[in-house]
Formats: sequence, structure tokens, C-alpha cells
Amino acid sequence: MSNDVLVDQVGPLLEDLAALYEDLHANPELSFQEERTPAIAAERLRALGFEVTEGVGRTGVVAVLENGPGPTVLLRADMDALPVTEETGLPYASTVVGTDPDGQTVGVAHACGHDMHVTWLIGAASVLAEDRGGWSGRLVLVVQPAEELGEGAEAMLADDFFERFGTPDICLGQHLAPAPAGWVLTRGGPTMAATDSLKLTLHGRGGHGSTPEFTVDPAVLAASTIMKLQTITSREKAAADLAVVTVGTVRVGTKENVISEKAELGINIRTFSERVREDVLSSIERIAHGESHSCGSPRDPDIETTSAFPALVNDPEATARVTEVFAEHFGAGRSHEGPQALGSEDFGAFATAAGCPSVFWFVGGHEPDHWLKAFAENRLAEEVPYNHSPRFAPVQDPTIRTGVEALVLAALAWAGTDRPA
Repeated sequence: MSNDVLVDQVGPLLEDLAALYEDLHANPELSFQEERTPAIAAERLRALGFEVTEGVGRTGVVAVLENGPGPTVLLRADMDALPVTEETGLPYASTVVGTDPDGQTVGVAHACGHDMHVTWLIGAASVLAEDRGGWSGRLVLVVQPAEELGEGAEAMLADDFFERFGTPDICLGQHLAPAPAGWVLTRGGPTMAATDSLKLTLHGRGGHGSTPEFTVDPAVLAASTIMKLQTITSREKAAADLAVVTVGTVRVGTKENVISEKAELGINIRTFSERVREDVLSSIERIAHGESHSCGSPRDPDIETTSAFPALVNDPEATARVTEVFAEHFGAGRSHEGPQALGSEDFGAFATAAGCPSVFWFVGGHEPDHWLKAFAENRLAEEVPYNHSPRFAPVQDPTIRTGVEALVLAALAWAGTDRPA
């Protein structure tokens, strides 16, 4: 399939894909609560001639299209949204309210671009199903739940994925990024960080706010622990040892004049190296015990791992192959080497389990002139909302087109009839 044919095929799809994107954006669903989104994806993929299976890994969708001899190519899009209240001001902004796994009422929004990911996958499926003469092999499309929990890929794999749908020869995926719309960013080797999420429970001795001398205040203990945790990366790790330690949640007390019995901290860690990961986990345990002892805590702290998944590592040779076709199609001004990202992804679980190479890349979604101006003025942090921000809002043009083209081009790098498998 030539680049000209690809461009000609994507153009007529854009109006429908824009409508699909806005609909998905306005109706987000939390992890493992996806019902409407997979139903829409399944209906569209069935209409294109794919053999579709729903409910894989609880709420996932797998669609298979056989098209003669050739490799099995897995294309994946995740679909879950975040517990974030949207502040974009878009006419199709989400006003959805949901319940998170802890039973809390939360706003729900596609603040990470998974609605765009599904849109790209449907667009790529439309192009590949329409022109079956341009490729040969077997497509396995995955609409994955619960990426934000780091559990969706493993849930699908545990649901007899390979036995039911075959083992892929290559796994391909992409993610929306706060880079200029129209850019594609590839990188071989370690590309996204490993992540560990912890629940740290610090124990105090409760009592009346008027008599703190009779208590061990877990609020003070939590405060001192949080401050000390921030010294792990700044004072315990070398500058070259990439790591991030974030305390994202703090829960202590129910009333201002009551000293609570405990404080709960939600901690997230990002690392690329197993050595650094183990060092950071050890430091967290040491600090939690040390601060508890210094505050007179009646009990040792409890540390529970709530989720963990490894670093995403792109196969260098496969990445070079994808990068080559991107550079040929998009040109040097739009095809770039991407940075190592301290965000995390469970996409790599598919290739690891299959024993095959995988490639995961980024597609920009921010208005290019605005991004470039902010970059030149060193104001990206202030001017360009990052993924998970309540203000994260990609521009549709040329983001939709670029993502569809990139996914098709990557698939054709293996299944294209004019390329060796």
C-alpha cells in the first residue's frame, strides 16, 4: 500500500472518526467499568468484517481478521478513563461522575487520551479492512481495559488470550503525548518506566485535639514521612539513576478536633533499573519505620503493594523498522526520536508473554505553534497540559489522521505485501 493510497483512504474517514472521538470523550468509563466503549468498538469492528470477541479479561475486546498467509500482527488500544474532573471547557467535555475502587465519588474524564487511542484503532481497522490487497497475514486488534490500574493486559492474557486468538509475531501500540500534533516519536530499548504503587499505613494513638500530649498524632507522622520521602531521589540516588517518588494521596482524620488513629499514604514509584527500584523500595521501608519510631508510634507501619508492572522495553530492531517507515511517510520534520518517559504502561505484557518483539511509540496531540512557542520560552510546564491533567485536551486535526496513519504504516511494516515478513 503506497503512502498516497494511505492518505487517500484516511481522509474520507476523518469526519466520522471525529464524531466517534467526541462521543467517547464525552462518555468516559473507569477501569474495569467499561461497558459502553467496548460495545461501540465491537459493533464497529464487526461491521468491518472482523471476528469479534467481547468480555475478554472482563471488559476487553479482541477482533481478528484473517487475510492469507503472513505474520500475526497485534495492534492494541487501551480504553479506560481516569478519576479526574475535566476542566477543558470543550463543548464535548465530560460531565460524568463515577465511583472509584475505594467507593469514592469522582469525576471521570479521558485525561490521558485513551479515547483517541480507540479512535485511531477503529480508523486503522477501517483502512486495513478496506484494502486487503495491500497486505497479507492476520490482524489481532485489542481494545484493552484497565491500563490505568496496570491490570488490563494481564487480565486479558489470563483469559486464555493466546489459546483463543493465537500468538502474535509482533505487538504494536501507540500513545497520545503532549507533543506537537502531527509528530511521531519512536525510541528503541527502555522507553517507559516500571511503576510500583504502595499503600503506606502509619499508626498513631488517637484522642482529643485539645490534649495532643496523650496521643501520637499520625498527621504529624505523615507530614514528616512525606518530607523525608522526597529526599530519596534528591539525596540517596545519583543524578543518572532516573527515579520518581510521588505521594499522591494522604488520608488522615475525620474531624478537626479529633486526632486519628492512623494515616494512609498512597505512594507511586517510577524507575527504569531493577537495582534502582529495589533501592527506592528499601528506602521507603526504612524511612517509614524510622519516622514511626521517632514519633513514638505504637505499631510498625504497614506497607502494601497495590499495583506493579515492569518497564516497557522496545525491541531495537523492530523499532528501527517502524522508525524507517515513519520517516519515509511523515518526513524528518515530523518523525523524531522520543525521550525516555517516566510514565508507565502495561502494553509490554503482551509481547513478554508471547516471546515476540514489540514497539510502542508516541503521537503528538498539542497545537504545534503553541507548543513550539512554549518550548522556545521554556514554558512547557505552564502552557502545555500533560497527560492526567484536568486540562489535557488534544487538537483533533491532524492528531486523528496522524495516529491512524502511524498505526497502519506500522502494521504494514510486517504485513505489507511489498515488505518481507
